[in-house]
Amino acid sequence: MQKEVGQSSVPGPRAAPRGLGILLVQLGTPDAPTPQALRPYLKQFLSDPRVIETAASWKWRFILNLFILPRRPAQSAAKYQRIWDPKTGSPLLHWTRRQTELLQACFPDIPVRFGMQVGNPPVAGVVDDLIRGGALRLIVLPMYPQYSATTTASATDALFQALMKQRRVPALRIVPPYYEHPAYIDAVAAVINDDLRKLAWQPDHYLLSFHGIPVKYAQAGDPYPSHVERTTALLIDRLGWPRERWTQSFQSLFGRDEWLRPYTDDVLQELARKGVRRVFAAMPGFTADCLETVDEIGHESSALFRAAGGETLHACPCLNDHPQWIEAMRRLIVEEGQGWL
Repeated sequence: MQKEVGQSSVPGPRAAPRGLGILLVQLGTPDAPTPQALRPYLKQFLSDPRVIETAASWKWRFILNLFILPRRPAQSAAKYQRIWDPKTGSPLLHWTRRQTELLQACFPDIPVRFGMQVGNPPVAGVVDDLIRGGALRLIVLPMYPQYSATTTASATDALFQALMKQRRVPALRIVPPYYEHPAYIDAVAAVINDDLRKLAWQPDHYLLSFHGIPVKYAQAGDPYPSHVERTTALLIDRLGWPRERWTQSFQSLFGRDEWLRPYTDDVLQELARKGVRRVFAAMPGFTADCLETVDEIGHESSALFRAAGGETLHACPCLNDHPQWIEAMRRLIVEEGQGWL
């Protein structure tokens, strides 16, 4: 039997001497860059009613099973193969594991674990391990700075569904969206400035690209666009970029619905047509590098920019294991855990 990448990286149950556990919740990643591994991963992800609000309808199930799942796993696998490391595997798994290890060092007497909403290690299994280890209280950190029902609410859904199967449910504290928290903003700014200092050239333009959501989700009340706007304003204030030198955009479109605009690829093509040759792109909404940052921006969008006449699109690393982000995570947990820690 094939050993699952996600499961192989997770330590066993660890005692919670103070009855406290810390849980990071991240989206997830396939176990391997193969169509066979991508099929169950995509089926689980695209069956989430938070992601696809019509997921329970017969029409969507028909589209998913007859049109998407027979083709998309091979397409996605080819993309994952471009970013898959032979030793560490998926970037998202690698950086989430690393974040957990460094956060564990900040709380040596408290078990710190991570669980994935989709794939391995599943949130339900990690929650069960923590409870079996004696956790009576859990501090949960969703790895999404800006709230969206498609991400943050999906993370809490996975958590609550896991707890529904537990006889003894621990007390919970869930870190609220931190899109304007000074520690998060400062960490993103530090990563951007550190990366800019390493460049041998000066960017002609700066791009802040966030994951998009369908417009109708925002119209229904999802606060994500306002959170993105606030994050962008605070970051620009920290970075001091002139207004004419930066653009905020949305990436990772899926399906035929209209999504939040402007689209990242449209912005890049327009910049190239205007004579912009070198662009620096940061993705502040992603707390760890993943397919959407390493491949979508670093490979696909970069190729599109060059084809439109641009020369260089540089993808800034995400927060990953930057010391200032680890300190920001620690601070978020300490603030939410007042009276428990």
